Amino acid sequence: MTEKNLTMLTDFYEFTMANGYFEKGIADRRAYFDMFFRRVPDGGGYAIMAGVEQLIDYFKNLHFTEEDIAYLRRRGCFSESFLNYLREFEFACDVWAVPEGTPVFPGEPLVTVAGPMIQAQFVETMVLLTINHQTLIATKASRITRAAQGRTVLEFGSRRAQGYDGAIYGARAAYIGGCQGTACVLADRDYKIPAGGTMAHSWVQMFDSEYEAFKAYADIYPDNCVFLVDTYNVLKSGVPNAIRVARDMVSEYGIRPRGIRLDSGDIAYLSIEARKMLDAAGFPDMQIMASNSLDEYLVRDLLVQGAQIDSFGIGERLITSKSEPVFGGVYKLAAVENGQGEIVPKIKVSENVEKITTPHFKQVYRLFDKATGKALGDVITIHDEVIDAALPYVLFDPIHTWKQRVVSDYTVRPLRVQLFQAGKCVYQNPAISDIRSYCLAELDTLWEEIKRFENPQTYFVDLSRRLWDCKHELLESCRI
Repeated sequence: MTEKNLTMLTDFYEFTMANGYFEKGIADRRAYFDMFFRRVPDGGGYAIMAGVEQLIDYFKNLHFTEEDIAYLRRRGCFSESFLNYLREFEFACDVWAVPEGTPVFPGEPLVTVAGPMIQAQFVETMVLLTINHQTLIATKASRITRAAQGRTVLEFGSRRAQGYDGAIYGARAAYIGGCQGTACVLADRDYKIPAGGTMAHSWVQMFDSEYEAFKAYADIYPDNCVFLVDTYNVLKSGVPNAIRVARDMVSEYGIRPRGIRLDSGDIAYLSIEARKMLDAAGFPDMQIMASNSLDEYLVRDLLVQGAQIDSFGIGERLITSKSEPVFGGVYKLAAVENGQGEIVPKIKVSENVEKITTPHFKQVYRLFDKATGKALGDVITIHDEVIDAALPYVLFDPIHTWKQRVVSDYTVRPLRVQLFQAGKCVYQNPAISDIRSYCLAELDTLWEEIKRFENPQTYFVDLSRRLWDCKHELLESCRI
């Protein structure tokens, strides 16, 4: 897509704080901010990271226009020297992020921005907006495609999305999460996500008969015929007319139609009966697609009931993540540097335990069992720590510290990559098809117990001993 300058898409307090840092002479003090989340949507066991490409585009285009400066001047609360600083603004931060398509877990720093305080603070809104939205949709898509048990799942949600970007970026995230295609043409043009579609009920209604509607479509698109069979009566009209046109196609073109689509009614029952009719007519290769406000639970239930469905079109409940439409990522200060360039860890304390932050500039490692290839757990460390896979490693719960496990015969991988160095992009975005393939491969490293829809096994996300000690020393220092 065409890159847009979204610099002014931010919360107003980012400007008031930025002006304050500037006036107090601490605008250039180096600070470290982490973006992370506290809970997986829908009570799931994992989330799927997405939105990095758009975040990179945002950082590349950070600048203030004269129109922006004039607007801020009219507000009457910013100094002229601060406005001049914005006029000459150049992004100078270092940025690290977990690659798109990676399964991620609560408490892990998905994005870290380090640089001049005024800049690292200012980007908060867009970091959260970008990663929260696409990670939410990619996570929902992963759940739905897993429920489909290998059947094709297409994203059909543009008309119910929450805005234009919600449709386009939602389609992108859904593809990363496992969908095989989309109905959104713009997502195909700009992101090379395969787009497809055939007919609506209005097409069928425009003709004098359902047969004529199906026949007209087959004449124009003989290689892409999926007949929508529920405009009038699925079993008495729709499927028989689809079979009739299918026979016409074989005799006239030597081509067999692709299938039928069910968009209403008792889809389990109708698909079973339609399958019998298609098979009896000599068309066992004609597939059955189902749509109509589906999600992972309905897909799972349909298959449990024996529904004869080969593919699913998923709309509103995917593109809006209707069951839980908010991904609760937050952006918190983790450290600053003093005058000598030493990193000083910072912590936010709360009576709500889950809102206590983990301080310091950090790294994240994922450990894999050599024998099975499965992920053993993640370890959040201080940035300069290295986990030596040649030595046994003690994983321990950072809250319930008596829960410990010693792992050996494992491999270890840093989870994050650097996106920007001193404001310059040093990362090449992968092709979206490669991101999707990577996502599916990474999901295979998770135990099935972690991927349950309900009451999943908790995945280990532990702190290194050094980081745990640092956190608790700061907590003790905050006692009143």
